[in-house]
Amino acid sequence: MADVLGLVLPFFGLILLGAFFARQTRQPLEALGWMNTFIIYAALPALFFQLVSRTPVDQLSEWTFVIGSVFSTFVIFGLMCFGSLIFTSSNLAESTIKGLSAAYGNIGYMGPALAILVFGPSAAVPVALIVCAENVFHFAVTPLMMAFSGRAEEPIGVVAFRAVRRIVLHPLILSTMLGILAAVMRFEPPQALDRLLELLAQAAAPCALFAMGVTLALRPLKRVPAELGVIAGLKLIVHPALCYVVLSLIGDFPDVWLYSAVMLAALPAAANVYVLAQQYDVWVERASASVVITTALSVFTLTALLYLITSGALPRDLFR
Repeated sequence: MADVLGLVLPFFGLILLGAFFARQTRQPLEALGWMNTFIIYAALPALFFQLVSRTPVDQLSEWTFVIGSVFSTFVIFGLMCFGSLIFTSSNLAESTIKGLSAAYGNIGYMGPALAILVFGPSAAVPVALIVCAENVFHFAVTPLMMAFSGRAEEPIGVVAFRAVRRIVLHPLILSTMLGILAAVMRFEPPQALDRLLELLAQAAAPCALFAMGVTLALRPLKRVPAELGVIAGLKLIVHPALCYVVLSLIGDFPDVWLYSAVMLAALPAAANVYVLAQQYDVWVERASASVVITTALSVFTLTALLYLITSGALPRDLFR
């Protein structure tokens, strides 16, 4: 357990530092804009490109692994979204945000940093593949669901076109695709470019975690959703358990790949859930509460999961 705490505490310590300094300096949340731009458009893409481009090509075509991971996310989203429609008075737009709160983990900011910290650089490829695939899923499903709910102000064809464009041009997806192309072509960047990419990649984890702490500290926590217990349970416990079962069923994946996917599934609700709620002006304050509270709870659930993994209590494959 001491080894696990030695890994987890510095990780969450960066988030706490961001929250602490946000409270002390009292800068507006909008002041974080350029930091987020740096992380999403420069640091994380450089990290993904560097690690994916150095990976053997045969490891980049594990589509069974990607499909199994995304399938578990889709099931959790469906359970929460359609369960909300059936058992509560929520409309489709609210139920969509609830589904995202239970299924859309903080795989962009927390995922690469924690996976590489715990499992080493070999975790970067499965993380990059999952991040790309899940972003495609969320960027496609959310605007279409909102269009069907009547929240979108444009025709569904325009909504679908915008969703596709957002997917194709997303910096994390683009950098991963370029990394795959570089791996296929065995491209080696010039020394100066390689050093620049290395500097950017090294900044990705600390900047992302610090920015996340700032965001959580400055986000309003006014209306806690009645469904919070269900959302937290699905996101932090059921999602990783389902991912573990599905991947154990469909393939024989390397230890690092399987455990990285399970850990990504166990991450708390993504800050983007709040951003999407704001964009469509639906369930905003409760989405914010879901992000903040699941992040706080994940300190305990992630620590427990990592202890199970590192102690050998969680077998590499449930059925073998």
